[in-house]
Amino acid sequence: MSDVTIAPPSSDATLFHGRTVALMLAIGIVGFSAMLVLGAYAPDLRSGRNGGAHALSNAVTGYAGLVQLAQATGRHPRIIRTAHEFDTEDLLVVTAESGATDISAALMQRATRPTLFVLPKWRTVPDDDHPGWARYRGLLPLSEPIGVLAPGVRFAMRQYRSGGGALVSNGVPGRFRAPRPIQVITGIDPDNDQQQDRWRKLIPLLTDGRGGVVLAQVGEGPLYVLSDPDLLNNRGMKDLGQARSALALLDWMNSTDPDGIAFDVSMNGLGHSRSPLKLLFEPPFLAMTLAIAAALLLAGLHAFGRFGPPRARTRAIAFGKAALVDNSALLIRKAGREARLGGRYAAAMRDRATRAFGAPARLRDGALDAYLDSLKGARRFTDLIQAADAASDRHSLLDAAQALHDWQEDKSR
Repeated sequence: MSDVTIAPPSSDATLFHGRTVALMLAIGIVGFSAMLVLGAYAPDLRSGRNGGAHALSNAVTGYAGLVQLAQATGRHPRIIRTAHEFDTEDLLVVTAESGATDISAALMQRATRPTLFVLPKWRTVPDDDHPGWARYRGLLPLSEPIGVLAPGVRFAMRQYRSGGGALVSNGVPGRFRAPRPIQVITGIDPDNDQQQDRWRKLIPLLTDGRGGVVLAQVGEGPLYVLSDPDLLNNRGMKDLGQARSALALLDWMNSTDPDGIAFDVSMNGLGHSRSPLKLLFEPPFLAMTLAIAAALLLAGLHAFGRFGPPRARTRAIAFGKAALVDNSALLIRKAGREARLGGRYAAAMRDRATRAFGAPARLRDGALDAYLDSLKGARRFTDLIQAADAASDRHSLLDAAQALHDWQEDKSR
């Protein structure tokens, strides 16, 4: 079948004028070029103002204040967005936001270079009234800060209400006051079999005077751990004395002839990898890109001179598997039988989840569903497949299918 009329087309009828076609092509080419450029440089343009605890954040738990203060005092801070830039003698400040953050690249490349790991402390949510700000929702469970350096280094920690007194320094400059509340390290876990020998030694540099360590050197290398981020984040920078002490502390750690201070944001989800697309717009590959663009422009100009008869239009309903699938889907929709596909979709999702999460091959039916229910999550797999099987219309089926898909995506993270 075809929607093309049998009557011959009129020779004097034109669908578009030449100027219209040229304008459409120009807009399309400019738009496509802009999309390529933005796609190449988009990671570098992200502001990072998402309320997180990193060097680009102006939230209360962020470190933008420290970065700006270091810039204003001539300490030349810079933001690092890729692990390839870890090869520097400058002090590297890593602000992991959870225990699940993979810091292996920093540990391997920074074994003999000054590196400060700032452990997470606060649970926050975005402030809807102020974009880029955050609101407190309490302290994180201790498993989060403990998990940052685990399993290589595993601490024992505690959180308690402090009186805001002065912290005790063991050779580090500055005068810090204890945050309220305070988060301290109480020691290295001696039962951690995976802990390397060179990291079993914990040297307290800043303590709370009660046996808790706020800043420590781990092992014999220049690896430092700050247990309470409120000494360096925007919350701590509101106090002039704390701000002065923070800069003095960074200078003390960064005493190996540095060029500046490096703040990593790649572990906060704001990094980028080396992009081949970005290379197209930078020397020496820029010349090749311009040559290709010129060739395409000449080919486009040549295409305006049409030669040969116009090509016949294709069929409105195509042959092949794609057309068969589309027609089948249309028939099911016309018949109103979409809701009956819920059970089959649930069975398909069960098979996918079985393979994805490595369920034992011996499990069948109810035992398999019980295994999938045991996976941690907000919703149970059994409830979701029951909702899919009980779907009575197209909208309820779509909601149930989306819930099953989200369940699998959540478990795969």
